[in-house]
Amino acid sequence: MLKPGARIGILGGGQLGRMLAMDAARLGFDVHIFTPEDNSPAARVAAACTVAPYEDLDAVARFAADVDIVTYEFENVPVETARKAGEHAPLRPGVKALEVCQDRVTEKRFVNDAGIETTPWRAVSSAADAVEAIDALGTPAILKTRRMGYDGKGQQVIRKAEDAAAAFEALGGVACILEAFAPFTREVSVVAARSVEGQIAAYPLAENHHEGGILRTSIAPAPGAGALAGQALRIASAVLEGLDYVGVLAVELFVLEDGRLWVNEIAPRVHNTGHWTMDACAVSQFQQHVRAVAGWTLGDPAPHTAARMDNLIGEDAEHWQVLSAEPGVCLHLYGKGEARTGRKMGHVNRLSPLP
Repeated sequence: MLKPGARIGILGGGQLGRMLAMDAARLGFDVHIFTPEDNSPAARVAAACTVAPYEDLDAVARFAADVDIVTYEFENVPVETARKAGEHAPLRPGVKALEVCQDRVTEKRFVNDAGIETTPWRAVSSAADAVEAIDALGTPAILKTRRMGYDGKGQQVIRKAEDAAAAFEALGGVACILEAFAPFTREVSVVAARSVEGQIAAYPLAENHHEGGILRTSIAPAPGAGALAGQALRIASAVLEGLDYVGVLAVELFVLEDGRLWVNEIAPRVHNTGHWTMDACAVSQFQQHVRAVAGWTLGDPAPHTAARMDNLIGEDAEHWQVLSAEPGVCLHLYGKGEARTGRKMGHVNRLSPLP
């Protein structure tokens, strides 16, 4: 168990690292950021920062030797980078979470092997594989690169079987996964944490709405989702325990007409669909992650208010002055300099009484 005054290392310098660093500071910890980017959002609120490529393992070793614990803010930190850091300080969550979640096929197999349902899928390594997979799963379907890709990137929707080969080539001919469309009524997510001692705590489900593959809005607690809570907790617990996970993760879920939940994706980190917890809960997802990796008892995830989280994407953030004057709005800006199209610049939480 880390005491206040200890130093936490974070691999990654984006907005998630920034919000982790801010909540770590509230608990009395100093944060050291490792990032390849100069002037990153996280570095500007941290006690120290190392700017070096993730492939510079000597720099990674020096960074990890300077801290008491290492964690990461996103799932695409190279496995070898995380493994090297773990040689010099405890790594929480461990490397297994990265190995599983960086590859969509490996992730689907892990979930299915745990007895959890997903949409039907096939691994695709060639244009011929894509054609065979479409024959098996039918259309419409979605072809995704196995690695990388987020916010709708690295994906091709296939609506006609004859387009399968072209879709594979459009993604660069890299290893892919074909997923059948899920017959869902809505999308929800559960953000949950596991402590060093194996304690598990989950926030209420959030209902999520996307535009162009990017999360636009989360509503929490998800309306009418009480009947799904037990099922979601069982799924999240199986994932957390199967990964021997320490920290916060999110599981994105499809709700089917018959009330079953199918896993869409696992995110081994704090998550955009949990940003509502920053203002609607006594313990945010960011503080919960810090508590978990520091070896503390987990905090109470119960909300004291309901919330609607809206992402500020691209030029949305230019309306900060209007948003900051709106009653009941909690504005969070990430300190990014350039408001590019599709770039998450911040978010707002609008609070309301619990139903």
